[in-house]
Amino acid sequence: MDTLTPQQVETEQLSDWRMLFNALHARFRTGDFATGLRLVDAIGQAAEEMNHHPDLELTYGALAVRLTSHDAGGVTGRDVRLARTISELAATEQAVADPASTQVLELALDTEDAEAIKPFWRAVLAMSDSASDDELVDPMGRLPTLWFQQTTAHETPRQRFHLDVRVPPEEAEARVAAALEAGGTLVGDDRAPRFWVLADAQGNRACVTTWQDR
Repeated sequence: MDTLTPQQVETEQLSDWRMLFNALHARFRTGDFATGLRLVDAIGQAAEEMNHHPDLELTYGALAVRLTSHDAGGVTGRDVRLARTISELAATEQAVADPASTQVLELALDTEDAEAIKPFWRAVLAMSDSASDDELVDPMGRLPTLWFQQTTAHETPRQRFHLDVRVPPEEAEARVAAALEAGGTLVGDDRAPRFWVLADAQGNRACVTTWQDR
């Protein structure tokens, strides 16, 4: 089954959903826990009928949904179809989509030789290899993806962690502006809108990233 690019997903006009990394994400404001439970039950029935199952995170007042085709390694047409169904079910429960609040955190580790250190991180975090050679993923879906970013050899620190936060494209500039207003500095935006490199007042870095220009 062919996976869809973010550009192809855009043409599907899934207004409630945003593609972040290799999955569709939505968050619905339910107002109370009982409404969220009813929506979970309805989504469960639809998922069983389609034989395709989303990841659900129910909290008081909100339900977060993640859709991906694990056997294909990304978003496919069946994810799009289920996303439309879930949006319809949410509308029936008067649950309001909040796409601006969707985000995914990834850990990035700079290294000149990923293969030399990947076994250690696979073991200590109980992670698994992903479809991409430069990533490790949590099979239980609890931990962020660990991405090994290729760098040249450098002095201390030989490896450096930083955070990559993937946000909807329309939210990226506001997120960058908020970070700068909060005392951060802009290290580089020459690759925007793919990513902006930011740093806090002590030089610790983070990247705001989108799917655009990839």
